[in-house]
Amino acid sequence: MSTLKVATIQDTSGNNSSTPSEVANGRAKAWINFSGTGTVAIRDDYNVSSLTDVGTGQYTISFTNALSSSNYAAVGMNHYGISHRGTTPHSTTAFAVVTYNTSSGSNTDYDFNDLAFFD
Repeated sequence: MSTLKVATIQDTSGNNSSTPSEVANGRAKAWINFSGTGTVAIRDDYNVSSLTDVGTGQYTISFTNALSSSNYAAVGMNHYGISHRGTTPHSTTAFAVVTYNTSSGSNTDYDFNDLAFFD
């Protein structure tokens, strides 16, 4: 058996560096930045295959590659309020999210929404 010891891992173009510790401790397994107003659109993402507009302030984010467990952590933010909608535990293939106005409590579409998923 051989052992490979490295300080940094990079992709073939020399970009996207990670240390072995960062790899072992896990980086975001998926993330998305999207516009939830007008024509809903993904601005940028990693491991996200699609974004579906389900209704006012309601979206479903589908993962390209399923997460390994339904016990992952989801972190999100926008200008007002964002939370999970749906059943617990989470689905390994998709995440249901709702954006809302914290003052009125009503579902609201917002232009800038960001979520990251850690598995």
